[in-house]
Amino acid sequence: MRIELATSPGSPERPNEDWVSVALPASGQGGTVVALDGVTPPSGDAGCVHGVPWFTARLGGSLVELSGSRRDLTLREVLAEAIRRTADAHRDTCDLSHVRTPQATVVLARWGGPEQEVEYLVLSDSTLLLQSPDGSVSAVLDDRLDRLPREALRTHASADALRNTEGGFFTAAADPAVAVRAVAGSVPRERVSAVVALTDGASRWVDMFGAGDWAKCVALLREEGAQGLIDRVRELETDAGARTAAIRFKLHDDASAVLVEL
Repeated sequence: MRIELATSPGSPERPNEDWVSVALPASGQGGTVVALDGVTPPSGDAGCVHGVPWFTARLGGSLVELSGSRRDLTLREVLAEAIRRTADAHRDTCDLSHVRTPQATVVLARWGGPEQEVEYLVLSDSTLLLQSPDGSVSAVLDDRLDRLPREALRTHASADALRNTEGGFFTAAADPAVAVRAVAGSVPRERVSAVVALTDGASRWVDMFGAGDWAKCVALLREEGAQGLIDRVRELETDAGARTAAIRFKLHDDASAVLVEL
């Protein structure tokens, strides 16, 4: 099994709010991939004394532990319990009802032995790629954010009105019930040769700059590694010709990529 993992902050002046991990059981059968992209709040009160990196570390750690130790739970149930645990860890000190309470996008994948399945879950705008033995690549996406009109997200207040609400978009924050909103499913393990998780800072290579499709993205990860993909994104972000594609967003975003060849 080959594992490639890299993460890079969008700015040296801010902590990296992404959180990524790969866990393999001692038995050598199966494993778990977790990738979280913490949502950067605007300046001002967010109701929490801890901050986004604290939140993603707590949530990510719970997801890794639960997905490995509670294989009787579905991934939606794993996510719900991880959110509940994380909320309980700061319920007494923070206002969890605040619309900007720390939150994150989620990519979660779990697989067992050769005769079992690859389970997957995606919440919000990070990306999961599943490559089959014939080389074709399927993208698992939660596209609710992309389907919203850009004008509806133009201000912090308008985005807040759509956050974790019907007709808007959903992230993992303090309410375990959001887990049912995640895109989830499974495929036989024999149909999956590689699993890739990308936060949106890394998926820009495809979905913002159009430098290649998802299959070429997996090929690039195999050839140049996870850091190689992030380096390619950084080059495009600083290229004057490509920069216009990113002008509506952060010029540089936290970027994380994980490749696991099963």
